[in-house]
Amino acid sequence: MSASDFRQIAIRAESGKAERLFRAAVSAFCSLTRPSRREIAQLEDLTLPLFDSVSVESRRYVAAALSECEYAPAGLVRRLCEEPVDVCAPLLVRSRALGDIDLIALIGRHGLPHARAIARRKDLNPTIAQLIKALERPTLVRVRQPEPIAEAAVDSAEPVPARPDERTPGSAAENARRRLRTMMLPDGETTSVNHFVGSSTYGKLRETALTGNAAFFQTALADALDIDFSTARVLTEHSSYLSLLAALRALDLSEDKAFLITVAVYPREFPHPQAIRIFLDRYRLLHHEAALDKVRGWKAETLSTAIRGNVHVAANADQAPDGDKASLGASLKAS
Repeated sequence: MSASDFRQIAIRAESGKAERLFRAAVSAFCSLTRPSRREIAQLEDLTLPLFDSVSVESRRYVAAALSECEYAPAGLVRRLCEEPVDVCAPLLVRSRALGDIDLIALIGRHGLPHARAIARRKDLNPTIAQLIKALERPTLVRVRQPEPIAEAAVDSAEPVPARPDERTPGSAAENARRRLRTMMLPDGETTSVNHFVGSSTYGKLRETALTGNAAFFQTALADALDIDFSTARVLTEHSSYLSLLAALRALDLSEDKAFLITVAVYPREFPHPQAIRIFLDRYRLLHHEAALDKVRGWKAETLSTAIRGNVHVAANADQAPDGDKASLGASLKAS
């Protein structure tokens, strides 16, 4: 008898049978020392269609059982992790089926409750740990006026207003999305471009993306690709992330690093796991040389426009004529 046959029997019978089948299937699976791929797929085929028919208590039981299972079905684990934290906490804390990208997406969708459980994981990625600290203690996110820079007067920065209480019903998910774009600065540091001196290319892109200040990130991107600031601005102001994806692929960033930067710049583009899978597929299929060709095309287009006299090519230059300072002020280098 197939998994489909068992499922149909449970659906046609009283709800109690669905509950017992749901629990029994997971219990039997967890007793397997090393399940095959076929057995993993069979468990998902059996349990996922029953998911909405079983009680919260059964979901809680299954989450606890799978949290200790080394080969837990990823699809079922992800579905359970969309439940309230009192159901899925064991999985958030222990499950090996959840990768860094899954954890970031869960924080973005569910906010502090899920983030606090994830913070208890052993060997948690330091970047994710930093994000959770920023969510927990928003007062650490601060902006103050940087020290004077030679021959440049810097306007004083206004303090970042405190966010509404993270525990307010309905606000956690939106606050988490905002925090994905906010960098947690240690006490005494500033958001001036000098903060990023000495950082790696990826480090600059990550930290500037997480400030939530588009100009900082656009400047770092322009420096990394050796393109002008206006081109970098256009790349990050599209309604989709495809141009940014090509830019990051040209820099040969790993997919997890590229995703972290992209989700910080385009948090609304990743409302569910399928959107993340689409991003990863696109990134893997985009060849490095093809991405480099795109960057060369952007540079050629900028040069062509400059030759026609429409734009003065001085982006990312340390100095500019007095008449161009206003338009080029935003293209100060981040290094």
